[in-house]
Amino acid sequence: MRELLMIAVGTAFINNVVLSQFLGLCAFLGVSKKMDTAAGMGGAVIFVITISSFVTALIYKFLLLPLNVTYLQTIVFILVIAALVQFVEMFLKKSSPSLYNALGVYLPLITTNCAVLGVALINVQKSYGIVESVVNGLATAVGFTIAIVLMAGIREKTEYNDVPESFKGSPIVLLTACLMAIAFFGFSSLK
Repeated sequence: MRELLMIAVGTAFINNVVLSQFLGLCAFLGVSKKMDTAAGMGGAVIFVITISSFVTALIYKFLLLPLNVTYLQTIVFILVIAALVQFVEMFLKKSSPSLYNALGVYLPLITTNCAVLGVALINVQKSYGIVESVVNGLATAVGFTIAIVLMAGIREKTEYNDVPESFKGSPIVLLTACLMAIAFFGFSSLK
C-alpha cells in the first residue's frame, strides 16, 4: 500500500506529466483558458488515462508478452487510446453538448496527447503490474488535471490585469507555465 501511495504522490506532484515531463502541452495550453473547460478536459483525461492504463497493462501482460510480440506495444496502445477517446467523445456529445463544443478540437486530440501514450509506455518500462499501472495512470491524470485547472484559474485572473503589450497572449501563458513548473519542482524534496 505504501508503494502505491508513493507512486501516486510522485506521479501527480513530483513528476507531473505537464510541468515536469512536458508531455501533453497542446491540451494544457489550448484548453486552459476557462475553468469549466479545463475541468471537463481534466475529467476526460482522467477517464482515458486510467482506463487505458488498465487495458494496456492487461494486453501487455496477457497478450503481447506471452506471444513475444512486445514490439507491437506502441501500435496496440495507440489503438486502445483511440477507441477510448471515441467513447468519451460520443458520451460527451450525448450527455453534455456544451462541454463537447467547448472542448472542440482538443477532445479528439487526447488520442494524440503524448501524455496518454507516455503513461502506457512508462508503465511497461518500469515493469508495473496491473494495479501499479492503474495507480500510475490515475495519478498522472490527476496531476494533469491539477495543472490544467490551476493554469485556467491563473489565466482567468490575468485576463483582467494590466499586462504589457509584449507579454499579452502566449508569452504570459508560457511565463506562467514556467513559474508553475518551478513551483512544482519544490515538491521534489518529498522523495
